[in-house]
Parts: sequence; C-alpha cells; structure tokens
Amino acid sequence: MGKITKVWLDESENECISCGACEATIEEVFEVPDKMIILKDAEKYFESNDEEIRDAAEGCPVDTIGIAEDGADERVN
Repeated sequence: MGKITKVWLDESENECISCGACEATIEEVFEVPDKMIILKDAEKYFESNDEEIRDAAEGCPVDTIGIAEDGADERVN
C-alpha cells in the first residue's frame, strides 16, 4: 500500500446516501451535511490517519469514497 494523497466523492457508479458512516469513522476528513464532502484541510490528516480513511472507504455501503496513492489520479480501492 502506498501513501494516500487524494480522497474524493466518486459517484460514477452510485450516489452517496448520506449514511454518515465515513464521518463516524474519521470526522477530521469527512462530513455529511446533505451529501458527503471531503473537508478543505483534510490532506493534513491523510498520513496520520491512513487506516481510518481506508476503513471509511471500505465501510461505505455504496462505494463512493475514492482513494488515490502516491500522487496518482487513479482510484486504488
């Protein structure tokens, strides 16, 4: 596994259902007002919260959290 360098809402297959699971996992990175958003300063938490971010992405029931590693733009999850 590489270093997380990008996290985004990927609704190419499914829409976010605003369940709040990602925010419950790591509120420093995710917020769910009406639909999940990545917080503006979230990047500073990527390295120190790698496991929690991956857990949030894996726990998303509709698979809308995209993660890229090592500066790449392609989704690895």
